[in-house]
Amino acid sequence: MNPQAIGTCRDYSVSLAYSYTFPNSLPTSNFKSHFIPQNLTFRKSKTTFSATRPTRSLVICSAERTSPAKALRLILGSPGIHQGPACFDALSAKLVERAGFDYCFTSGFSISAARLALPDTGFISYGEMVDQGQLITQAVSIPIIGDGDNGYGNAMNVKRTVKGYIKAGFAGIILEDQVFPKACGHTRGRKVVSREEAVMHIKAAVDAREEVGSDIVIVARTDSRQAISLDESLWRSRAFADAGADVLFIDALASREEMKSFCEISPLVPKMANMLEGGGKTPILNPLELEEVGYKLVAYPLSLIGVSIQAMQDALTAIKGGRIPPPGSMPTFEGIKEILGFNSYYEEEKRYAISTSQMLRPGGYTSASSNVYGIQRRSPDDTQQRSQSPQDPVVEVITPDVYNNYGADGLRDPFSGIWSRTLRIKITGRDGFEKLDVRIPAGFLEGITNIVPALGGVNIKELLDDAAGEVGGKLLLDFNDTMGDRIQVLLE
Repeated sequence: MNPQAIGTCRDYSVSLAYSYTFPNSLPTSNFKSHFIPQNLTFRKSKTTFSATRPTRSLVICSAERTSPAKALRLILGSPGIHQGPACFDALSAKLVERAGFDYCFTSGFSISAARLALPDTGFISYGEMVDQGQLITQAVSIPIIGDGDNGYGNAMNVKRTVKGYIKAGFAGIILEDQVFPKACGHTRGRKVVSREEAVMHIKAAVDAREEVGSDIVIVARTDSRQAISLDESLWRSRAFADAGADVLFIDALASREEMKSFCEISPLVPKMANMLEGGGKTPILNPLELEEVGYKLVAYPLSLIGVSIQAMQDALTAIKGGRIPPPGSMPTFEGIKEILGFNSYYEEEKRYAISTSQMLRPGGYTSASSNVYGIQRRSPDDTQQRSQSPQDPVVEVITPDVYNNYGADGLRDPFSGIWSRTLRIKITGRDGFEKLDVRIPAGFLEGITNIVPALGGVNIKELLDDAAGEVGGKLLLDFNDTMGDRIQVLLE
């Protein structure tokens, strides 16, 4: 077994990888984690990984969980071009992850649209972008590159923005050189700050990263291609690389030749492309063409927000016309629940489920009816025990026969007389604060156990019969449980 090249696993930093040949199965007890190449599919058992395809090679690696920024840097260091759709909220980010993408961007254009229903012209603030970003990063495990606009001010604001994006969980941040208020890419009216200020903003971002010990990826964007010229955008990109930027991005390049000229500068620094769907200034190339030109990352900024707008408009048109959206235009309810995690929630919830026996506290009797209040059920032979312990209430299992005896034969209406009155249940903590004060119909005996499990075996029927001749209110039960709380049941 000889060491091979360093590999990557999603969410893991790989320190060593091996190519391993095995007959039918491979024990995994000596390995911390596993890396499965994309061309293989394996199923996991307790002690082995068994191949489900004829290929007999498996890569095993020693790995440990890594930061979002480190995960993004592993992507940047891996072969090929990497596609990143732009999300705008937690749900869209989750869908990107479910679709199998290794990372994604946030789009200021789309967040401004979804959160404010306003154009991306400087309306949305730093605080709103950080807040939205935190919701997004918490919803997924893939690294997210955040749209940091122009840093929301001068170099000091840029430092605050970078540190805020780091705390929000972003793996990378895009910083541009536009003036405030900024303009959306591929739109008119874009202006940029001076060369010196633009470079200082990138230096400030690098300093902010180092000050907090982060390795967040800094994507330096220039809008000077439209604002000034191609030559100016190439000069700024070189300067950004010298200042410490990790990825370079010129927005709104106008031809394939311009894109190639961009990818030829600072060859050791990865380049990012922006494929503006629906008609931007940059030619739309497929991933293989972009890789051939020299790009490493490619963003698709409008696909998700665009199709969402169209789908909502279509649905609203259908509803207004007295219909509902056709089945093929939306997931089933079960599909929606699966996407949102209902099924995994239910499975995880089972780990913390409490059985009836676990909810009841043993009280010294063999009966399973002992409960959290230390009240025990009473059998017909317990008369002497009751007289010896007068403080214990009379208890027995309440069954539907209670209702049968009071109304099933038509001789007595369960909701007439005593049964039409109200039971009041009060629980006062030993600290004197009221924990519960609720009223239920006396005829609804099962409702008591739903509210206070400790009364699950109390013979309310007997207590009510004893109080049948009482006029006005009557205290049926008054005792302290084993926790020191005072429980009172009153007939009103």
